Amino acid sequence: MKLDGKNIVIGVTGGIAAYKVCYVVSALKKSGANVFVIMTKNATEFVRPLTYETLSGNRVIVDTFDRDFEWEVEHVSLAKKADLFLVAPCTADFAGKLSGGIADDFLSTTAMAMKCPIVLAPAMNTNMLTSAAYKANEAVLRSRGVLFIEPGSGRLACGDDGKGRLAEPDEIVRFVTDVLLPKQDYEGKTVLVTAGGTSEPIDPVRFITNRSSGKMGVAIAEKAAMRGANVILVAGNISVPVPSGIRRADVSTTAEMYDAVMKYLPEADYIVKAAAPADYAVETFSDKKIKAETLTLKLKKNPDIAAAVGKIKGDKKLIIFSAETDNCDKNAREKMAKKNADMVVLNDVTKPGAGFNTDTNIVTIMTKSTKEELPVMEKSALADILLDRIIEL
Repeated sequence: MKLDGKNIVIGVTGGIAAYKVCYVVSALKKSGANVFVIMTKNATEFVRPLTYETLSGNRVIVDTFDRDFEWEVEHVSLAKKADLFLVAPCTADFAGKLSGGIADDFLSTTAMAMKCPIVLAPAMNTNMLTSAAYKANEAVLRSRGVLFIEPGSGRLACGDDGKGRLAEPDEIVRFVTDVLLPKQDYEGKTVLVTAGGTSEPIDPVRFITNRSSGKMGVAIAEKAAMRGANVILVAGNISVPVPSGIRRADVSTTAEMYDAVMKYLPEADYIVKAAAPADYAVETFSDKKIKAETLTLKLKKNPDIAAAVGKIKGDKKLIIFSAETDNCDKNAREKMAKKNADMVVLNDVTKPGAGFNTDTNIVTIMTKSTKEELPVMEKSALADILLDRIIEL
């Protein structure tokens, strides 16, 4: 079986989504993994330890001072044997503890001793997920190499609709499997990714931009790195943290993004242009705030980054994104030809679940001879599919 001999420690914290983890434990066990479950006391209010013990075949640990222990110091012995540490559901409280180095129960103590990959699957109310405190903790953890499985959107246990649902069990199992048995098909390759929007200043206060969050580009960069690539991320305005280990060049304007892409282009084997740079800039920037009843701006065309790359790429592979609202297929194919791209990823941004600043996307992948329509899916899952297709070019 795929995960034979792998030791996976799963931490379950106090949330209604704890019941979903039963399916995760069962699936990982069926794949051949040795699964060890640690529960917080609050988690036992939602699922009894006996359930996880039956599914995993191993004793569940809750109490730091459990008298029914082995000779070894258990939180250390579990950490030593673990090939992967998963916390699902991960509450805001546990993320804060892990970020701050607090070790006041068996789960947090074990987490502090872990040297293996750590994966968190958050589940919480939308307002908690977007709070400044949680976001700060998430950024700290990502900077330390902790991996996150993005929560889903929908009806939450509190009755609200929004983002914060625990990812589905099959997605968690797939993510864990990919971390333990990563494809290394990009080893020795350099992938240059652009992400996010750009900002064109009008005056010291105002600027022209768009709603791009950079989520798709960052997801591609993260997955490419996991698959062995040397990744260079040219980042405009992005709203998501960038995992550690990825070379990053921050830019603000389209001209700056153009310069950065041209700087790193000689190193790249693949150029994935997932950014949404502004097409136009203000011809004359005002160094003082403009005060007027009406405002007329004269714009100038920004450099076309994809077209410039297409002219000089040689054997390098250029992948572009095309956000469309009408005549989508026709416009995307024309764009691919005009830019001399090898692949275009079409977004019909009029569809629910697609486009800018969402956690999901709906795309059609086109090459000169193929067309593949994909259903709505999380951008992290889509990133892997795109990389599968890109490596085949």
